[in-house]
Amino acid sequence: MDSAVQELGRLDVVIANAGICVPAPWDEVDPQVFADTLSVNVTGVWNTVMAGAPHLVAAGGGSVVLVSSAAGMKVQPFMVPYTTSKWAVRGMAKAFAVELGRHHVRVNSLHPTGVATPMGTGDMGASIGAAMARDQRLGPMFTNLIPVDVTRPEDVADAVLFLASDESRYVTAHEIAPDAGVTEF
Repeated sequence: MDSAVQELGRLDVVIANAGICVPAPWDEVDPQVFADTLSVNVTGVWNTVMAGAPHLVAAGGGSVVLVSSAAGMKVQPFMVPYTTSKWAVRGMAKAFAVELGRHHVRVNSLHPTGVATPMGTGDMGASIGAAMARDQRLGPMFTNLIPVDVTRPEDVADAVLFLASDESRYVTAHEIAPDAGVTEF
């Protein structure tokens, strides 16, 4: 980061988008999966902010976007490690917003529903389906209010673009949810 800022002159936006998810019922989660999930999803995000925030402060302000998940606003079944990590990212965004605000650095968290990426489809769906066979009552917790199964990466990118832009210059310490309404169900 330091080299890039030196070469390019300044940094205006930091986006921390780290995520792994291994869906499984609570009693099938092993300690290594839990530790790995927190390491990538929480420590990875923290490392990104710690590397970038000093440059935003030096530049006189900027925007930090921490990508959480709908699971960071509403519990998601069969994802104890993932849900734990994404709630932590949400809290981390608020904590950084409080301390960096005086430097005109805005910090927000983003909470998308399922996204059509390699992580958000395919094996993920099969793993959740297998877990749901143990308790089908929890299936509706994955239902989006807007009738789509997943959103597209562009939908999330558009929300990030808004948070990175001057159009959101007074938006900080908030959760923005391009979630098709899943967090309201």
